[in-house]
Amino acid sequence: MFRFFENLVDPYGPYEQTDRPPTRLWPFLRDYARPFARVFWVTGILSVVVAVVEIWLLSYMGRLVDMLGSGEAGEVLARHGTELLAVAAFILLLRPALQAAHVLLLNNAILPNFGTQLRWRAHRHVLRQSVGWFENDFAGRIANRIMQTPPAAGEVVFQIFDAITFALAYVVGAAVLLWDADPRLLLPLLGWFALYAALMRWTVRRIGPASEASSNARSAVTGRVVDTYTNIHSVKMFAHHDREIEGARQVIEEARATFQQEMRLYTIMDVALSVLNGLLIVGVVGWGIWLWAGGFASVGVVAAATALCLRLNAMTGWIMWAVTNFFQNLGVVSEGMRTIAQPITLTDDARAGQLTVTRGEIAVTGLNHRYGQDAGGVGPLDLVIPAGQKVGLVGASGAGKSTLVKLLLRFYDAEQGRIEIDRQDISAVTQDSLRQAIGMVQQDSALLHRSVRDNILYGRPGASEAEMIAAARQAEAHDFIGSLVDGEGRQGYDAQVGERGVKLSGGQRQRIALARVILKDAPILVLDEATSALDSEVEAAIQKTLYEMMEGKTVIAIAHRLSTIARMDRVLVMEDGRVVEDGTHDELLARGGIYARFWARQSGGFLGLNAAEAAE
Repeated sequence: MFRFFENLVDPYGPYEQTDRPPTRLWPFLRDYARPFARVFWVTGILSVVVAVVEIWLLSYMGRLVDMLGSGEAGEVLARHGTELLAVAAFILLLRPALQAAHVLLLNNAILPNFGTQLRWRAHRHVLRQSVGWFENDFAGRIANRIMQTPPAAGEVVFQIFDAITFALAYVVGAAVLLWDADPRLLLPLLGWFALYAALMRWTVRRIGPASEASSNARSAVTGRVVDTYTNIHSVKMFAHHDREIEGARQVIEEARATFQQEMRLYTIMDVALSVLNGLLIVGVVGWGIWLWAGGFASVGVVAAATALCLRLNAMTGWIMWAVTNFFQNLGVVSEGMRTIAQPITLTDDARAGQLTVTRGEIAVTGLNHRYGQDAGGVGPLDLVIPAGQKVGLVGASGAGKSTLVKLLLRFYDAEQGRIEIDRQDISAVTQDSLRQAIGMVQQDSALLHRSVRDNILYGRPGASEAEMIAAARQAEAHDFIGSLVDGEGRQGYDAQVGERGVKLSGGQRQRIALARVILKDAPILVLDEATSALDSEVEAAIQKTLYEMMEGKTVIAIAHRLSTIARMDRVLVMEDGRVVEDGTHDELLARGGIYARFWARQSGGFLGLNAAEAAE
């Protein structure tokens, strides 16, 4: 039975992805609710039916009082025995069945699947965002919004069908019941309802913004704390423990202050509600007694009205809490939409095809990219790297080397100009096919918090165990991997490397990253300070591997340690986003320009090589 209801909606079912999701709250929720449309309708109808049954039971209590007072016990049972048995059967069998169907739809069909679907789709959407988008926010805040928005949206749906629909049906039913008993009993109920609606409106108008502010403050706390934990080495190294504690205290205090403002609203609401409920009981019951005293109402009518008021008195706090909780969670969803509903700005063209690399030639034409500013970035730039050529990029920090690589990988769309690979504009092919054709080893080789095996196989998930181990051997990593043991006793290739690979040394991380790229075996290779984390002895051992990796590939190597690019076919010197020198190592040394000054400053490239030896 549970499985039937749990499988009514598939949260991972196919849907039409959009680069620009709705940015307004209700269209946003409606978009996610489409697969649940039929389930929502049935659940809503059952909510009304359950409320009607509850009202009918209160009404029947009045009839029962009048019935019991209409004669002797034997006579009453003889006249109404069949009716009483039918009512008992209804209460014992049909009423629980209706309640069960309602609860199963709500708790088992909607709640687990709605939140799961929202989290799944939101994660898919966010993962499609560009690298630049992620660079402009805290990873912790993004993750917090992805995690807290789905349960908040689930609570919104829950309150609609568990409380709001039920409450509306109940109040309407109560009005019908009192009208049927005596229309004059409706007057105090209407007066109370007007005051109750005013209180609810006052609360709702304030609780939404207060909840959104509180949710935003909590996200700021998460972002700050995760940022500190992620960079714990820097915190410890610079002895900034107290500074981080103070920074955390500030955002935590801001979260406390916003939460206090939110809780003040709840306190005002609770006190006002107590006064209103007193007015309801005294008004309706007192009026009923007055009608009874004048002979206008029976004892059963007074009993039913009293039971109804006591039930409403018990429900009003729950209804108010449910409605405020509803709008509170809407505030959380609104805050989460700042991340989940942001449009995808770096997209594939609708006609984009697969990149086909036959030779590996790279052509840059009229390239200009300044990140929307007047300085930094790269350009104007025209450049051709023939297929199979190995090019070294040299330049001071900020010269534009990394920007050029990011544009080649299409982490950003170029503001002007184009980059072509084998005469195919990279903006006209899919991003996945482009990046599958490029292998890259970065200066900061952060690893996934998974096993060594998973990290190496990330380069080519379908590779065999033998191919993976061969790649590790090529990267001079196999021997140290065999000695790894993590905190749970997993060894070798099964050992977990920790978040961003923190359980490994910088050189170990770099060699695993090299193994991953070796396994990928892409036709274009980008090395961004690929040996920067290696000591001289390991670097010397791995240079042979690097040159083997380069065979038959088009290579772009960024390095400040010039010895690593001295054997390249060509060296490009960049300054202010432009190529200012272009030639072989020997040609640039002979020219006596910027590259020659770099080389002289590094005394042969840090490794004790003179120019002639480095060029061999």
